[in-house]
Amino acid sequence: MTKIKRQKQTMEEKLNTLRAGVLGSNDGILTVVGVLVSVAAATTNRFTIFIAGLSDLLACAFSMASGEYASVSTQKDTEQSAVEAEQRLLKTDFAAELDAVKDYYVQKGVSEATSMKIAKDLLSKKPLQTVVRVKYDIELGHYLNPWDAAFSSLFSAAAGGIFPLCAMTFAPAAYKWYAVILAVVLTSALTGFISSKLGNGLVKVAVIRNIIIALITVTIHYFVGKLF
Repeated sequence: MTKIKRQKQTMEEKLNTLRAGVLGSNDGILTVVGVLVSVAAATTNRFTIFIAGLSDLLACAFSMASGEYASVSTQKDTEQSAVEAEQRLLKTDFAAELDAVKDYYVQKGVSEATSMKIAKDLLSKKPLQTVVRVKYDIELGHYLNPWDAAFSSLFSAAAGGIFPLCAMTFAPAAYKWYAVILAVVLTSALTGFISSKLGNGLVKVAVIRNIIIALITVTIHYFVGKLF
């Protein structure tokens, strides 16, 4: 049972890192293309467009990374705080902890008497591990790694933004808008596909939704650039 739980915890950690990567990539695509389109609509100077896009790419990547690090660190601190609190309760209010474990198994359909026997047996062997698993679904010693989420978000945001940046910078002048739109559509479709697979959602809906949002972003920023 413990092995299965650890495998589940490891899978959750990997999925969290992948989730951070997908979100970072999507954010990198939209923010970078937004700046690129706005600036390109206002000026034809390629160096100016490139510097604006590159600056935004770096800012977006580090912003996403710091946000993910702070978010996951907070979650990790909360889990560790809960473990410390349960460690104290096992010493000061063991009866309440015993009842909590017993109630957990009662809710699973086990009889009161059998649940109490299970609770006493588990708390006599691995009290802290049992309590935190039952009450918080935490595997003792296995916490989400904020650095994994941060680096995943950092690199994915940069990777997402690099495609429209390269399209705008290196495509021939007559085709730069087509290249940017194509890059945005393809990368947005990819992040939509991955996110739908992670969330067991509808692939077609997720892909179309991401593409529409990306195209709306391009349109809005284009007219903002033209306005100014």
